[in-house]
Amino acid sequence: EKELYAKFMCYCKTSGGGLTASIEASNTKVPQTQTEITASEEKLTLTKDELAKAQEERTAAVAAMQQATALREKEAAAFAKEKAEDDTNINALDKAVAALEHGMAGGFVQTSSAKVLKRVLSEHQFGNEEDRSTVLAFLSSEDGDKYAPQSSEITGILKEIGDEMKKSRTDMVNVENAAIQNYQELMAAKKKEELALTNAIETKSQNVGDLGVAIAQLKNELTDAEESLIADQKFLAELEKGCSTKGADWDERTKTRGEEMVAIADTIKVLNDDDAMDLFKKTLPGASSFVQVHSNDASIRARALAAVKSASLVAENSGSKPRVDLIALALSGKKVGFEKVIKMVEDMMVTLKEEQVEDDHKKEYCGVQLDMSDDTKKELEQKVSDAEANIEAGQDGIESLAEEIKTLQVGIMALDKAVAEATEDRKEEHEAFTELIAHNSAAKELLEYAKNRLNKFYNPKLYKVAAKQELTSEERVAVNMGGTPPATEAPGGIAGTGIAVLAQISAHSHHKIVNREDPGPPPATYGEFSSKGQENTGVISMLNMLIKDLDKEVTEGETSEKDAQQDYEASMQDCAEKRSADSKALAGQTSAKADLEASVEAHKEGHAMNQKELSANTAYIASLHAECDWLLKYFEARKEARASEVDSLDKAKAVLSGADFSLVQKKALRGRA
Repeated sequence: EKELYAKFMCYCKTSGGGLTASIEASNTKVPQTQTEITASEEKLTLTKDELAKAQEERTAAVAAMQQATALREKEAAAFAKEKAEDDTNINALDKAVAALEHGMAGGFVQTSSAKVLKRVLSEHQFGNEEDRSTVLAFLSSEDGDKYAPQSSEITGILKEIGDEMKKSRTDMVNVENAAIQNYQELMAAKKKEELALTNAIETKSQNVGDLGVAIAQLKNELTDAEESLIADQKFLAELEKGCSTKGADWDERTKTRGEEMVAIADTIKVLNDDDAMDLFKKTLPGASSFVQVHSNDASIRARALAAVKSASLVAENSGSKPRVDLIALALSGKKVGFEKVIKMVEDMMVTLKEEQVEDDHKKEYCGVQLDMSDDTKKELEQKVSDAEANIEAGQDGIESLAEEIKTLQVGIMALDKAVAEATEDRKEEHEAFTELIAHNSAAKELLEYAKNRLNKFYNPKLYKVAAKQELTSEERVAVNMGGTPPATEAPGGIAGTGIAVLAQISAHSHHKIVNREDPGPPPATYGEFSSKGQENTGVISMLNMLIKDLDKEVTEGETSEKDAQQDYEASMQDCAEKRSADSKALAGQTSAKADLEASVEAHKEGHAMNQKELSANTAYIASLHAECDWLLKYFEARKEARASEVDSLDKAKAVLSGADFSLVQKKALRGRA
């Protein structure tokens, strides 16, 4: 008892700290979990309201589309019917006009078209009353053959009515087309709204489910935390109460045990007295029965020992054989009394029952933990597999995007190079065109000058006097004041004509003749001058032809330049659009590649974390198997053995409890002690 008391007091000192920490953690977790539940429930309520609103709006949108469709179908049917009727009426009127214009009035009056026309004019208010009456009178007459085609009165009335009817039909068609367009626009808007609401409903429904699960989990956590808190507080209170009273109880127990030993010693002293024994023999006739009981002690021990040994045979399966053997050893000896053996048996039976309860709990624990661990392992393996698949797919996507990005970059560089080359070619072509225009303009001007010079001599009437040099405002003021006008500068350019080109065409050098021989007598000279008008006309014609060729060449050059410039601008526009599109695609692919790389990194991190969790879970499962496999394998055998062992011990206890423990037996036993 002293050893048990020491263990209990040690337990009091070591267990309080753990319970206090657990209670503090529960006190923190309970209000925190309650706050999370409240916030989640409020969010769930709000989400449900938003979901209901979205469902109502989608129902309203669908109803609006159905209503609009029904109305459109009704309007379309009415339009088709009215248009068919109008077509029939207009066709009848056109036939009437044709018949009247061909002098077939009498035959037309008898046709079905005439009847249709008569009905139309009677039912509808086309034209004025007088015209309708005139036409109805004609259609009702029986001598329609007397109608004179030369008189265009009825034909004109019918044409006017026909125009009015056709205009009415056109207006009706326009109204119908407008209604169709409005219906299509309404349906497109409503379908878009329905799609958006459907997506919102799916998202909010998912959110409602997730929040419901989260709230249920939080409530379970709250219940567990509250139960754990209550149990810990109760246990701590009992522990504090038990620990506080255990010392006083132990002191009282020690004192009482000492007093009991003194009383027993005094009693034994009295009963062991020789005079007391003689007195008992005289006064207690059955005193010999005490001796009989004592003499039966060996048989009782033998019977109890047999039952204990029977329990020992099955104790090997339950693991309690050493303790049963101790009971058997106590029975085999003669110094241990029956009360102590019975106490050992009772303690052994209690221990066996407690061990069975522990095995039951451990079996349940092992089953639950193994199932949970296996489920967790499967879930983690699936996560690892999914992460590996996502990583592989992401890496493939990154490689594909890298190739696409490289292709786009190469394409943009090639496009830029082609644009630069095309621009350089266009510059060279334009410079060549500019030079051509400059040279041709100078040549044309020179030819015009030459032609004008010839006309001055051969055709004075066609000669064009060169424009006088205009004086500046300062020069005019100086001349008006009596000054001398400035000298006219000698014309420069080609041969003093004042005509020049951008590039120097030719340069003439004048060399002085330093040494020359005697030229001899002069040669014969020309005779009397005569005008060569005919030859001059041919030269001027040739100049005109050259001028025309220059004009043609300039026109062709300008056309080619304009076409080349337009082609260049169109090509540059196409290149700019392609470069813009490629640049946008490059930016999009680069962004997608960055996003995909980030996603792959996230999957890798998740994969690593899941791998760690899977390894830890595998190790935990291995530890569970090491802890539980033997128990689960031999549980039934141990349970059956333990039950048999308890039954045998119970029989041994019954044998021992059936003995007659008299004062004589106690005396004898204590005398041997």
